[in-house]
Amino acid sequence: MTAKAFELSPGYTVSRVIRGGWQLAGGHGAIDRSQAVTDLIATFDAGIWTYDCADIYTGVEELIGAARLRLANERGLDAAAKMKVHTKLVPDLERLATISRDYIRGIVDQSLRRLKTERLDLVQFHWWDYAQPRYVEAMGWLNEFRLEGKLRNLGTTNFDTPRLAEILAASIPLVSQQLQYSVLDQRPAHSLAALAQENGVSFLCYGSVAGGFLSDRWLDVAEPAVPLENRSLVKYKLIIDDFGGWDLFQQLLRALKAVGDRHAVDIATIASAWVLEQPQVAAVIVGARNQAHALANARIMDVVLDADDRARIAAVIARGNGLEGDVYTLERDRHGRHGSIMHYNLNAGRI
Repeated sequence: MTAKAFELSPGYTVSRVIRGGWQLAGGHGAIDRSQAVTDLIATFDAGIWTYDCADIYTGVEELIGAARLRLANERGLDAAAKMKVHTKLVPDLERLATISRDYIRGIVDQSLRRLKTERLDLVQFHWWDYAQPRYVEAMGWLNEFRLEGKLRNLGTTNFDTPRLAEILAASIPLVSQQLQYSVLDQRPAHSLAALAQENGVSFLCYGSVAGGFLSDRWLDVAEPAVPLENRSLVKYKLIIDDFGGWDLFQQLLRALKAVGDRHAVDIATIASAWVLEQPQVAAVIVGARNQAHALANARIMDVVLDADDRARIAAVIARGNGLEGDVYTLERDRHGRHGSIMHYNLNAGRI
């Protein structure tokens, strides 16, 4: 591992900042597709050469596929090969009880077409409902497709400690788990980090800037009224509430600001750099709406926090409530505050 690269599996290296794709999926404003492809390539040029997307992110796999094709045409196959693309496979909630090998294969083949590649770099598997117990079987099918050459690496998304242990016990060769991790949410450190360390599983972390709340924009700003601008802000405002409320959140922002001033970077950069230092963390996944944002994100990899920085941030975290439970437990409760805002059947009618 270096400050800017991490070997996720033997011979497979990713940038320690990964360009997220959720913001390109709609719900965050209109997307100029040609400009989006240009911005994706600008991210590559800034030193962020790994990308995250999903089968359920509308149009995002196609955009990244177009960027990879353009990179190959303009700079050659070696440049295109350096671009690493991680996608997620998210079976619809309503299909879990009757899920089949062909259904999973159909999503894999769809991602291959969209991303314009013969082999997926990393497929990260998500499962909505543990009451439907076939996630280990489904992971076994994905491993068969890996052995066929359709994908190189296998990962999971948002599994808790007991279920991840089940998958590992079935000899599924996981290299990573994507999960939420931030100065507001340290649930991965409760028990999952120890299991991951024992089994060589690394964390790819989203939510490090809490949908934009962990930024200079929200410093010394009054608590926002509902409705909020988008579903991402709704999601992370709930995290802030559980952390300890708006006043404590402002104390955290001031601590991050003080650390950022010492390093001549903004709050968001420090928030992500903090996550990057946590045990088992290979990379942080951050969104970017334009080229300038991509260049700013690349600076995360240049920040080295010292003991005083860590202590200042830890002092505020210690005053918080801490989010309850294991990874994604709150979000998995479909009748709870967190789970009720999720969308569960986004593949319906697409494959």
